[in-house]
Amino acid sequence: MSTAAENSLVAIDSDDAIARFMQLTAIPGRSGDEAAVAAAITQMLTDAGVDPNWIAEDDAHLRTRIEGNSGNLIVSLPGNPSLPRTLLSAHMDTVPICLNAKPVLRNDPELGRIVVAEGPTGLGGDDRSGCAVILTAVIERLRYASAHPEADLAPAVISFLIQEEVGLEGARHLDPTKIGKVDQAFNFDGGTLDKIRQGAIGGERMQATVYGYASHAGVAPEKGVSAIAIAAKAIAALHDAGLHGLIERDGKRGTANVGVIQGGEATNVVTPEVSLKIEARSHDAEFRTWIVSQIREALEQAAREVTDASGRCGRIEFSSHVDYEAFALDLDHPSVLGAQQWISRLGRDPVCEVANGGLDANWLFLHGIEAVTLGCGQAAIHTADEYLLVDEYLDACRLAASILLTN
Repeated sequence: MSTAAENSLVAIDSDDAIARFMQLTAIPGRSGDEAAVAAAITQMLTDAGVDPNWIAEDDAHLRTRIEGNSGNLIVSLPGNPSLPRTLLSAHMDTVPICLNAKPVLRNDPELGRIVVAEGPTGLGGDDRSGCAVILTAVIERLRYASAHPEADLAPAVISFLIQEEVGLEGARHLDPTKIGKVDQAFNFDGGTLDKIRQGAIGGERMQATVYGYASHAGVAPEKGVSAIAIAAKAIAALHDAGLHGLIERDGKRGTANVGVIQGGEATNVVTPEVSLKIEARSHDAEFRTWIVSQIREALEQAAREVTDASGRCGRIEFSSHVDYEAFALDLDHPSVLGAQQWISRLGRDPVCEVANGGLDANWLFLHGIEAVTLGCGQAAIHTADEYLLVDEYLDACRLAASILLTN
């Protein structure tokens, strides 16, 4: 493999790259509300010389579980069709704590240059830094091609994805026909740049509604069936059986968590209804399915056991859906080998790992797009203490630009 910069990474305009991130991360764009972010990205691309005909938007937002105002943004960069074709991807949405972020650049005595959010919000580096990294790479490619019209560059495609933070919905409903065949793929998201996540865990979400019977909690508590008692009994049983939190059985490993419980309106009423939101994860799909079955059985068993004075018991409504299936690329996969090569050129020692959280790459894999995920400087994500390591981010920009200048 050779690049326009031979054996080193290409140079970038660092000041422009930082300003690009600052501009993007200040744009509100929680999951389902990415239209303004997509518009800003489109404007940056066309201002840099991208032909508007190279830019498309799919209709993924019409099929996502929450209402959305923008589809996935897809940019095709033409090149020599005989050369390997590359995908770069990042997601446009942020978590709600990052709304109305006011990014500022600071020098930290221990961390060096960082970008933080001024005020009580998070920064939104997850994943506006990924978007800015890819934008920088595309712009540097355009600059190089303009200065070297004889350059024989490989084709590439970019995907700016929606609704990652609410279950990878954008990647799940991506129209792969708008992507086409790719030979290697690099997804830029959280983490440090030296870690190559060549796989990720699978996850499933559950919704359970527990029904009991209301009665006056002071006058006739024995005539009621408490939905709260049913839920508590089930959760306690799962905990005692080692089925809540880390779960290990016969060499298999997974996790489960009851993350949300809602119900009740007054202390003087035996609560008749409670809703639960639950998740289970495992690298083994069969084991994850077993965990889900155990959670359902615990709820149903508790509903049978909690009764009123007449013997009436509660009942459960239960549903689940797979957020993403587990995957793992072989260590000799072109995406893995390519990432190792580029990271090594930064003077770092790349480390491959399989992530315990879901990534857009999970759904890209199911669409036939086999991607590794790389970090780009985000730290303390999803909190008000979030910050961006500027030098790490700029290295990611150099790496992505070098990938797009491969020939």
